[in-house]
Amino acid sequence: MKLNEIKSILAERNILLTKSLGQNFLHDQNQIKRIADAADIQPGEQILEIGPGLGPLTRELLNRQAKLTSVEIDKRLVEALEVLFENEPNFTLKHTDALAWLKKEPQNWDDWKLAANLPYSVGSPILIELALNEHPPKRMTATLQSEVVDRIVSPYNTKTYGVMTLLLQARFKAIDKFKIPAGCFFPEPDVESSCVTLERYPEPLLTHDELKTYVQLVKLAFSQRRKIVWKLLKQRWKPEALEAAKDQLNLDPMVRAQAIKFEQFVTLAKALHQSPQ
Repeated sequence: MKLNEIKSILAERNILLTKSLGQNFLHDQNQIKRIADAADIQPGEQILEIGPGLGPLTRELLNRQAKLTSVEIDKRLVEALEVLFENEPNFTLKHTDALAWLKKEPQNWDDWKLAANLPYSVGSPILIELALNEHPPKRMTATLQSEVVDRIVSPYNTKTYGVMTLLLQARFKAIDKFKIPAGCFFPEPDVESSCVTLERYPEPLLTHDELKTYVQLVKLAFSQRRKIVWKLLKQRWKPEALEAAKDQLNLDPMVRAQAIKFEQFVTLAKALHQSPQ
């Protein structure tokens, strides 16, 4: 779908785009194909798309013979999509708030992939919700603000390393990212955009119950970035359990959260999961 087609549909339907919903439609065909390539779509695969807009990426995914489920919150766009894709047997359209839907109706996403230009206002929580699902997708390719992508792929001991980095790393490895110029969108966003691809680990690093401990650990450790980790964790775990874990990992008694590597957080979560609270 080219830019003039997008503008024509918006004008015909008298649709004024809403900034609060992050409605910046990607129209550059090269970038759309690049996203679909990164998503590694295979014929017949189940693909989840959130925030299809008027469907430029939707069309590309269907052209690659995906079984596509698209979730759109804006009724005006849903009505347009129903017409645009009415003859597509592999297309399912849901009119709902994607984040609320994911929370309310958790599903088994084991064999699914996410391919989406996510609404920037809710992109981060959508990725985290999918990642922490008991059965997360096998691959997630998403366009977001560049600053969010930087946080996702951030190395430890940096200002961008934090809760989002670690929650996604618990289940996924970032394997690719690239920037998308603002001129590829209509209207042009005020922020820089990037596409990132996350691939689920072949085997889980944590059991589902250990993951719950890991999430609590990470959120508490970063609740006050400048504070020593062990003082923060005493709100949740007994001093003797923390002392044993500290010795096991050979961590500095004065360490702060951003100086703890992802692998150390995983080991720490496993140790504390076995400890009485």
